[in-house]
Amino acid sequence: GNTFTLQKNYITIERGALQGVKKDMAAISPDGSIVGIVVEVNDNYSKIMSLLHRNSKVSAMLKRDKVAGTVEWDGSDPEILTLKNISKSAAPKLGDTIYTSPYSASFPPQLMVGRVTQIIADPASNFLTLNLKSSTNFYNLEYIYLVENKRMADQKDVEQGRTFGFTNDVAI
Repeated sequence: GNTFTLQKNYITIERGALQGVKKDMAAISPDGSIVGIVVEVNDNYSKIMSLLHRNSKVSAMLKRDKVAGTVEWDGSDPEILTLKNISKSAAPKLGDTIYTSPYSASFPPQLMVGRVTQIIADPASNFLTLNLKSSTNFYNLEYIYLVENKRMADQKDVEQGRTFGFTNDVAI
């Protein structure tokens, strides 16, 4: 099952826990673009929160200069996504490629998100909003791949300050 005309769109797949599916796995199209995140799993079925869901937020960046922001969907056109919080100093151009960033716990970096179709400057801030043509065609999804971050629990522990046993400062 696949919806793309609602405000909260989901995809249902006929694979579940018995086939190795786990919550928070990334769903990726066969051409390597992002589709969504697994949010519910039973023995033989899973529910994926589509990128076309009002609560979906994905860390993404401009390919050219690696400036990161957050991809969201505004609930209107299933082909258009929004990349928010891009610094004006990034100077993006129409047609620039947007990839997932290395800051996501669910998605691997360098997966295709879309291309810039519109640049909107906020005169009250130093940030831009970019409209993107989604690289995923949600109208005819037939197959997806699921990807698991095997160290997601460790990553989330560190990000939420639940680290134990660290005594040395580490440079990044």
